[in-house]
Amino acid sequence: MAGTGLNERVIVSDGCIREGADWLAVRHPRFAHALERTGPLPLRLRPDGFGQLLSAIVSQQVSVASARAIWGKLEAAGMVTPEAILSVTEDDLRGLGLSRQKAAYARALAAAGIDYDALRDAASGEVVKTLTAVKGIGIWTAEIYAMFSLGRADVFAPGDLALQEGARVLFDLPERPKEKALRAMAGDWSPWRSVAARILWAYYHVEKNREGLA
Repeated sequence: MAGTGLNERVIVSDGCIREGADWLAVRHPRFAHALERTGPLPLRLRPDGFGQLLSAIVSQQVSVASARAIWGKLEAAGMVTPEAILSVTEDDLRGLGLSRQKAAYARALAAAGIDYDALRDAASGEVVKTLTAVKGIGIWTAEIYAMFSLGRADVFAPGDLALQEGARVLFDLPERPKEKALRAMAGDWSPWRSVAARILWAYYHVEKNREGLA
């Protein structure tokens, strides 16, 4: 287990995931049940930096296939760095498949001057605050970035619909919890909320497949 300069837990290996899963299973029997169904959890770590957030913007409200196609065009054109994005117009970016709104978001991100290296040692709350100050980056995207690109162990994304549905099924709730309610519920899973999220995502997919909804 690694730590930031602010002593936050950082997930760096499958061993970290197992540690968090064991902690959750001991304290919350429903998580133990979920883990019996899901088996080992994925590490799911991603690179950090400008490209990861630009990819998140590209992926907003489009299919996976469409996002991959657009990203491929951006890569082929060399449009995956702040300098490159700022060297062209929004119309140029639209020619590569971005909507007018996403082209504006891409340029806003490029112009934000974020110090991505510094984010690695920033408190998770500060990471979210810094990223959501950029037009086009919402709290869900910022929390996902903190969880998977920075490996933060105690970040959750309660606005995620799959997490909400996974929590409803696993904890036998009468209805899918809204973002505020799930954020409060997740407080009991600290300091391993990112691992709890992995459990809920995995359990959601297992249940969806069992019901033949995949």
